[in-house]
Amino acid sequence: MTNRLRVLRAERGWSQGELAERLSVSRQTVNAIETGKYDPSLPLAFAVARLFGMPIEAIFSPEPSP
Repeated sequence: MTNRLRVLRAERGWSQGELAERLSVSRQTVNAIETGKYDPSLPLAFAVARLFGMPIEAIFSPEPSP
């Protein structure tokens, strides 16, 4: 899965720690999502979408098929 989380966070001037606080997760979780090492749970994906005021599909998208 790919995501725009890093870009959206940077546009708002938030650190990974600040975003983590807003989502009630660890900074390491935010880093893992941004780097593609971890796909968020559905509740967390909804929380991200709510926080940024965007649909989930605008933030997260599946990897293109090979």
